Amino acid sequence: MRAVVQRVRSAQVTIDGQETRAIGCGLLILLGVAAEDTMEDARLLARKCAELRVFEDGQGKLNLSAPELGYEAMVVSNFTLQADTKKGRRPSFIRAAKPPLSVEAYHLFVECVRSSGLARVETGEFGADMQIALVNDGPVTLVLDTEEWKRS
Repeated sequence: MRAVVQRVRSAQVTIDGQETRAIGCGLLILLGVAAEDTMEDARLLARKCAELRVFEDGQGKLNLSAPELGYEAMVVSNFTLQADTKKGRRPSFIRAAKPPLSVEAYHLFVECVRSSGLARVETGEFGADMQIALVNDGPVTLVLDTEEWKRS
């Protein structure tokens, strides 16, 4: 399971050109589920993402988390994070999980992020056409990958 976490001043997602959901200061989390991922991967990654200390304390050090500051999060599914680009120029998405695993892992991830103490958690819509607008703060952007954790 792979997540791209961005510290944002604001973010919004428009779903199928219709509904818009938005957050203020907090985290934008793009989530890609791989075919070999487990529900435990979803739990661990959700906790890690929500509790990342990527906000500055009084001394300017990245020492505070979004829940500590009462910030928000937005979670958006993104199967393209599992792209394999080793060969040629066309990405392969064979590693990306298919339903029902991808849907179940995404929903569990969101549930775990919601239980982390954030002020509010918004989501995209799994499988929908979405446009995301954000104001990246810093910029602070991190990539977390459970596969890398397993190799360590």
